[in-house]
Amino acid sequence: MRGFSALEIGLAVFSTGIFQIMSIPLYSWLANRVDLRWLMMVGLAMFTVSMWNFAPITHDWGADQLMLPQALRGMGQQFAVAPAVTLTLGGLAPDRLKLASGLFNLMRNLGGAFGIAACATIINDRTNLHFQRLAEHLNASNEAMGQMLSGAGSNLLAWGLDNGSAQAGALRQLWPLTLREAQTQTFGDVFRCVMVRFVLAFAMVPLMRKIAPPKAPSADAH
Repeated sequence: MRGFSALEIGLAVFSTGIFQIMSIPLYSWLANRVDLRWLMMVGLAMFTVSMWNFAPITHDWGADQLMLPQALRGMGQQFAVAPAVTLTLGGLAPDRLKLASGLFNLMRNLGGAFGIAACATIINDRTNLHFQRLAEHLNASNEAMGQMLSGAGSNLLAWGLDNGSAQAGALRQLWPLTLREAQTQTFGDVFRCVMVRFVLAFAMVPLMRKIAPPKAPSADAH
């Protein structure tokens, strides 16, 4: 929304990877002492709070505003993903692990594809909705819009355009601003939807069984 370059975008979201790496030693220490289901719930809770902090996003957010939600997302990823893998595959016998791992990766990729498709649909539909709602308020009675158009028109007149062209140019500047705000509100909607999904996942974790190491084969098994 702010026209960042690729480098500026990378620096803005750099905190996610940093905090995930920093949380690895803590997770490794806790994983041998705490039920993995509890750790997974902590990770999902971090994701939920992160999405909640992302929800009020505006077009002028930068690295400072993204720091906290990105940090929570990075730590949540470490505490949620690693236990999910261990709880799914950790209790299986070696002869079943290969096929189970393939099925697990298939379902993970399939779930990601569905999630991306759902988010893309929400972005498309909600952007149109927010744009229409914003456009309803862009009329002659809107003083802020009138001041913006007057200022933009004056600038264009200073560049040598005639009055009609200056007014048309000012109106053309209004469209991308409206679209920017509509898209910004839409991303807030998407973050709220994702947050709800994390809440549901959090509530389902206690239903998972605690894993036990696979039983060793008996001495008579040859």
